[in-house]
Amino acid sequence: MQTPRSNPVALAALALSSALVLTACGGGGEAEPAASGGPVELKVSLFGTFGYDEVGLFKEYEAANPGVKIAYESTQGEDKYWPALQTRLSSGSGVADVQGIEVARIADVVQNQQDLWTDLRETPAADSIANYIPWKEPAATTEDGAVLGLGTDIGPMGICYRSDLLGAAGLPTDPQQLAARMSSWDDYVALGNEFKAKAPAGTAWMDSAGGFYNAMVSTEEKIYYDEGGNLVFETNPAVKNAFDTAAAAGQAGLTAKLEQFVDPGWDAGFSSGSFATIACPSWMIGYIKGKAGDAGSGKWNVTSLPGGAGGNWGGAYLGIPAVSQNKEEAAKLIAWLTAPEQQAKVFNEVGNFPSTTEAIDAVAGTTDPYFNNAPIGEIFSKSSQAAPVQILGPNDGVVKNAMAQALLSVEANGVSPADAWTAAGTQVNNQVGA
Repeated sequence: MQTPRSNPVALAALALSSALVLTACGGGGEAEPAASGGPVELKVSLFGTFGYDEVGLFKEYEAANPGVKIAYESTQGEDKYWPALQTRLSSGSGVADVQGIEVARIADVVQNQQDLWTDLRETPAADSIANYIPWKEPAATTEDGAVLGLGTDIGPMGICYRSDLLGAAGLPTDPQQLAARMSSWDDYVALGNEFKAKAPAGTAWMDSAGGFYNAMVSTEEKIYYDEGGNLVFETNPAVKNAFDTAAAAGQAGLTAKLEQFVDPGWDAGFSSGSFATIACPSWMIGYIKGKAGDAGSGKWNVTSLPGGAGGNWGGAYLGIPAVSQNKEEAAKLIAWLTAPEQQAKVFNEVGNFPSTTEAIDAVAGTTDPYFNNAPIGEIFSKSSQAAPVQILGPNDGVVKNAMAQALLSVEANGVSPADAWTAAGTQVNNQVGA
């Protein structure tokens, strides 16, 4: 396999602990004044749901800064957003002043794109860099110390489930009782077989094999790369075991055979009941609310991962492309958006879990009425504290997408797991280079 031109961010070596130790807070809750030179339009381009528009933070910032106008756009799928951004970055045209960077892409940015992004140490965002849990900002830092992104959220995980569907199949609906039945991922699958025997018509145990796979590998420290920068997904037993387990679940009819974030049936499934459980990073909370709507309130609940495991799936950064003509104002905006006050507000209203230590402490007691008053602050805090510090590599996103497509071919098209695994490896080799 191709060896990257420099080592990936070996996060385990950069942080002594992933414990949530409070550090000094910066960034503040007050928006910075706009530049005195006249009105500024800041273009913000993100993917999925960061929560800023949904919570009203852009309007709040504009109100506090009369000279600033924010032009916001969001692409639903990160797999579409990122290739388009690469084209724009390469041409130097069409990029926004603020761009979102998914965690699976940050190592690529740090290693291969430093000249395309702004070093935030040289901007008004500099004072915000020290506010994060120990591993968050090191992942966005180059070997020579340039910081290319401010952290937004992280993705600690639980299991979200439809209480009504589990109850109809005779399974526990209380979160603690359900957790007691799931001490491992094998127990989760076994419970799915029980569910299948008595499930309401048209309802599968889980949404997708790809989602199940991502949840399992997201509890690991080493996934696609090792500490030396080598791409090791083909020889990492944790990856192969997760792939085989997810493929077997697909073959057993435990999945709804839906492609996450792409298949319209997946969005509809949150309200229609086509699946009863879903591996649930904290940011999925807001997604479920949006897709299930008011009718879903009280039907959904949240429990911990099997065995109380910790994990991290997702999270993102805000970066400023080097070609931006509004770097100072863009830096003020991202410092304010990612400040603890705003991170706590986004979690409380949307579900994106904070990455600043102060905000994490602030949301520890949060409950969510939509999810039967589930203690989401406690569930996701515990998951984040128990999560290993993951090693990230420049092509994590490529491998993750290849695995998801391979697993979809198993559950939806009857491809054998062995052939699907081989196809995933070939796809990665073709994109990354052997």
